[in-house]
Amino acid sequence: MAKVASIENTPLENRGGEPVERRRILLCAIGMSPQIVTETLYALAVNPGAGQSPWVPHEIQLVTTRRGAQHAILNLLSGTPGWFHRLCRDYGLPHIEFSERTIHALTGEDGAELEDIRTIADNERAADQICWLVSGLTRQPDTELHVSLAGGRKTMGYYLGYALSLFGREQDRLSHVLVSEPYEGHPDFYYPTPGQSIIHTRDPKVPVAIDCRDALVQLAEIPFIRFNDGLPDAFRDGKAGFMQTVQMANRMRTEVHMELRVKDKTILINGQPIALKPLAFALYWWFARAHLAGLEGIDWYDRAGEWGWGEEGYLKLILMLVSGRADRFYDETEANLVKWFENDLGPAGYFSPILSRTNNQKFVDLLGFKLAQRCVARKIGINENKMPVYGLPPDLKVTVN
Repeated sequence: MAKVASIENTPLENRGGEPVERRRILLCAIGMSPQIVTETLYALAVNPGAGQSPWVPHEIQLVTTRRGAQHAILNLLSGTPGWFHRLCRDYGLPHIEFSERTIHALTGEDGAELEDIRTIADNERAADQICWLVSGLTRQPDTELHVSLAGGRKTMGYYLGYALSLFGREQDRLSHVLVSEPYEGHPDFYYPTPGQSIIHTRDPKVPVAIDCRDALVQLAEIPFIRFNDGLPDAFRDGKAGFMQTVQMANRMRTEVHMELRVKDKTILINGQPIALKPLAFALYWWFARAHLAGLEGIDWYDRAGEWGWGEEGYLKLILMLVSGRADRFYDETEANLVKWFENDLGPAGYFSPILSRTNNQKFVDLLGFKLAQRCVARKIGINENKMPVYGLPPDLKVTVN
């Protein structure tokens, strides 16, 4: 696919602090029916329907195949017939950025533009490229995306709609254009003209003259679920493919399972691995053991016993993760904990930064904020001694291997 076009930055506030409109982008998937573009533009900008204000895009982006791109260029952007330019002139629309630069042809594994989407490999490539395109167009907060599902192969429409569900924001919209008979799918119909424009029905025996200005073109808005605010940054930034992003979105919706693999010092959240250093892994292992034992949480100000931070608790787990008690790492950990125990802040001054870094730099980065909030250890209450208790969420499913 051609590189996603750079989008002009339009700040949300000007120097005087007044709101400034977002940059509006119309994105369509098309096959061999470029009429979808003009029909959708007409419904949005000229005839938005009762109670709706006109929505005129600043730019139009298309995703299609090589043949679809050529067909769109010749029919929409040429001098003749140039249906896009004719529509803009007929209805006095302002300048809209739409050129070969904003038409994206899907490419195959060899990098060549696809003639059509026919194989499993082609489908997978199309899914990834549509995912990257939508991610790129929604990445800047000062843009507003309207996606049309009316054109292209059914798989393209599905991927486009699902990609908007993954990356779409509150301001983004999804729609399908509806055209009345006998104009729907007619190769000579592009939009309802303001004046008389005669075409003929496609009946080979008795073609009937019809007037384009009598056509009814409407836009049906399609509601969709938005996952964008819960995805990790790496997925919102378009660094992952379609399948990986869908899998991550599914992880956000299912029961959360935390699996601790002691040998690897790795935690898996619904299958997503998170590698931790010994101090952080031991901390989560400590919480996991308490969770499995039915404890509400751990008072990490307490030194003694299995659930304290001393030799029978947290330090014991450190010992199991390193080579032995004489190990320098273990000795340094114990010395630091003793020092903090004698400090006014107590062990909280030692444990809090470890937990905060792990939660924010590991869990949130790899899982996204929403999923991370369902599994990270945190302060969950106060015990009978009025000391804070830290632990895992009570509904979290935990296993240790």
